Amino acid sequence: MANVTQAFGLRPSRYIDGTPWNGATIDCWCSSVYATALFIGDPVLLTPTLTHKDPTANMPTVIVSAGTTGIIVRGVIVGFAPNPDNLTQQYRPASQSRVAKVCMATPDLIFQIRDDGDGTPGVVWPGQNALIAAGSGSTITGKSGYVLDASTTPTTTQAHTLHIIGLADIPDNELADYAIWDVIINTSRNTTGSYLGITAA
Repeated sequence: MANVTQAFGLRPSRYIDGTPWNGATIDCWCSSVYATALFIGDPVLLTPTLTHKDPTANMPTVIVSAGTTGIIVRGVIVGFAPNPDNLTQQYRPASQSRVAKVCMATPDLIFQIRDDGDGTPGVVWPGQNALIAAGSGSTITGKSGYVLDASTTPTTTQAHTLHIIGLADIPDNELADYAIWDVIINTSRNTTGSYLGITAA
């Protein structure tokens, strides 16, 4: 049976030692000044734009990460604080102030992501590095449209965003187009004692 094609972005799965993801997230600010919609599964980074910043300074402020070569991914959105004006809203529309629940990417945390079906997955992929490709998120389900970019063949390039662990061990997941892969964020910079600081202007 062929793999389904629906993207879901990145989702935390387990740690490298085999223990399940513990559900930990941090609250991050999404500014009304930021005019891009955000979805569950979107990769994010810290904003370098001063007008995006949380006016209370209680939270880091995030924007979507392109996931292209050398671009930092600090974490992944796994949910949002409820919108009291629309309790069914599963995503953050453009130019809306909202709090995102972000799973911070660490070197020992494995995520799952579907490839875009635009390449030929092979047994050589595990151990190689890949890029993320943007896609349109769903305003109905709230899920991200981001996928593993199979059109750019995974390689050893260190600056690529994802490090592929292997084909995700889940039912009906085949080594074929639109497979789901276990990956580690290769450009997270969230390492013990070595955070890459940013400034805002």
